This record gives sequence, C-alpha cells and structure tokens, in this order.
Amino acid sequence: MGLSIRIKTKKTMKTLKNFGYLLAALVTVWAMPATAQAPQPWQLNLQEAATPMAKRMGDFHDMLLWIIAAIALFVLVLLVWVVIRYNSKVNPEPSQFTHNVLIEVLWTVIPVAILVVIAIPSFQLLYYQDRIEEPDMTLKVTGRQWYWDYEYPDHEGIAFSSYALAEDEIDPAKNQIRLLSTDNVVVLPVDTNIQILMTGGDVIHSWTVPAFGVKIDAIPGRLNETWVRIEKPGTYYGQCSEICGKDHAFMPIEVRAVTKEEFEQWLVTAKEEFASIDAGFQPIRTAFLQE
Repeated sequence: MGLSIRIKTKKTMKTLKNFGYLLAALVTVWAMPATAQAPQPWQLNLQEAATPMAKRMGDFHDMLLWIIAAIALFVLVLLVWVVIRYNSKVNPEPSQFTHNVLIEVLWTVIPVAILVVIAIPSFQLLYYQDRIEEPDMTLKVTGRQWYWDYEYPDHEGIAFSSYALAEDEIDPAKNQIRLLSTDNVVVLPVDTNIQILMTGGDVIHSWTVPAFGVKIDAIPGRLNETWVRIEKPGTYYGQCSEICGKDHAFMPIEVRAVTKEEFEQWLVTAKEEFASIDAGFQPIRTAFLQE
C-alpha cells in the first residue's frame, strides 16, 4: 500500500515538474518582444513598437491584460470556494434568501468602476492616434486590387505603385521575405511627424503596420487620416487587413525608415525614377483589363 502511494506520488511530481517546465517556456516566449519588425515563428507577444502610438497601444494592452487576469483569478477563486463550501455534503440545507443589497450594489458598482478605468486611457489613445495638427510631411496611400499606390505630395509629385514580389523574385541575400517584401519600398524619415492620408480606388482595403500601431481603412470616396512618428531606422512590414478579393493575401506593405539625411538622398533618385510627368498622379502599373 505504502509503495503504491510513493510510486503514484513520484509520477504526480514528475508530471507537475514537466508541466512547470512547459509553463516556464511559454511565459518566456510570451515575454520576449519580437526582434524584427515582421511576424516571427511562434511569436506570442506584440511586435516591438517603433512609434509613440504603438508604445501607448502596448501599454494599454498590458493594462487590460492585468485587469483581465485579475477578473479571471477572482472568478476562479470564487467558483472553487462555492464548490467547496456549498456542496450538498457540507451544506445539505441551503439558505432560502433571494436578495442581498450589499452584494447587488457591489456587483453593479465594481464593474462600472472597472469600465471607467478602461475607458479613460482608451479615449485618450483614440484621440492621440486620430491626427497630427502640424505634420512635417504627408504620405497619401490608395488601396487597389491588389496593390498600393503611394504619393508624396510635398516632394514634387513623387508617386509609385507597390506590388508584392513573386515567390521566384525573392532574394534572401537582400533580406526579402515571402508575402511581405515589395518591388517598390515606401521610404520615410525618422523623427518626423508624418501625416498619412488613406483612400480606396475600388473596394475597401486596410493599411496595417503593427510596429507603427496603425490600422486604417482605405475606403473609396472617403479620405481617412492618421499619423506616425518613427523613432528608429529599420524595415517595417504590414499587410492589407480587410478582405478585398481573391488576392487579398498578396497586398504587403514594406516601409523603410531612414535618417533625415538618407531620406533627402533618396528623394534625389526617387524624383528621377518616380516623378510623374505632370502634376497629376499616373500609376506605373494597372490591375484592370482594358475593355
């Protein structure tokens, strides 16, 4: 009898130990930020923030996570206590009452207080990400089936289309990534307040770059607005996040953030390569068949 108990105890301890290792591994992976501005294998946390907006979103996310965890733990403890304290064996004759004023007040006031705690930073974040009053430059984005048109209105009509690179065009030596790299890359300066104007050319699209904290719909006939201020150079990726047709999965976004000096150098070459002949925007490529 004693030997059997010891064997079962050892097996239980071993199982708990293995479960602890697994839990520790999951927590470690969850706590590690993404090392690159693109999705990572087995990534559980948000991408590393590259803008003040994304940082505020990350802080808001963490605050909500703590609140949710506390609520879930409270409900679990309450459920276990009720099962142990008020099961039929321990409490064969349950109390016969239907109202408790104190409890009813608490379960009304406490959820309202929690919602207020959530609502205040939520509205602050919404207003913060809405627009910038005095932008340093503007980037206009037009979503089309199934590519993006970009225009730099402040820089002499620089405009171009950006398509996903085909699988046989991907060059790992250039750090290009399947389904994320594009033929023409958006280049933006760091430490600059950039106004982003968004519209759609055919159906609804959604320009989404997680590291920027930006997800804004591109709606035909409507001009949406947001802004970014990129804090460090690097290459940042995103994708269309609104189902827009058969090639929705092939609308990547690639943004290269550079220093202001490098951006001025890029403008010189971009004006020669992308500048339209007249003031109007003329797409380089089209996805529509001529009738």
